[in-house]
Order: sequence, then C-alpha cells, then structure tokens
Amino acid sequence: RYILYIFFSFYSYYILGDSMNVYMKDLLPEYNIIDIRENYLYEKGHLFNSVNIPMNVLLNNPSQFINKNESYYIYCSSGIRSKKTCELLRLLGYNVINVIDGFDK
Repeated sequence: RYILYIFFSFYSYYILGDSMNVYMKDLLPEYNIIDIRENYLYEKGHLFNSVNIPMNVLLNNPSQFINKNESYYIYCSSGIRSKKTCELLRLLGYNVINVIDGFDK
C-alpha cells in the first residue's frame, strides 16, 4: 500500500510535472477553486471565488462535490494538505491541481 502511494507520488511529480501545481498568485477568477481548510479558517478569510469543502468531507465523498470532467484548484493554509488531497483525488481519476503556496503565504 505504501509502495503504491510512493510510486504514484513519484509519478505525479516527475512524469506529470509542474502542470499539476500552480501558485496562488496565478489563480484566475473563472477557475473552480476549492478551499479545503476547516470552516472557521475559511470564514476568517478566503479567496473571493473559492468554495469551502473541508479536506475530510471532500475525501469521504468526492463525487458529491466534484466531477471528473472538470478541473479544480485545491488549496489549504500551507499547501501540504492540498498536495496530499490532490494525490489521492488523482488516483480516483479527478483532474485536480495543487496550489503550492497555500492561503497563508
């Protein structure tokens, strides 16, 4: 199980390259942007055009919130949880892009 995770992490970084990551400053208003931080953090401040779906809620039932025919930009506070979330969602066939620097940077 861990070997499979390491393989896909390696694959997504080295084979797919930087197209799977974007910086916060490069986000455009027309993008589907998901803030995976907890609700109380979202309410303290967030990107104007983002939707709040906490990480655990999104990962427990992704098909309720996103579909495989669209692209989504996912951010958290620092970029660490969004990276892991994107890796897991990619394994399920979703087109997600990690926002590297997160909201706090």
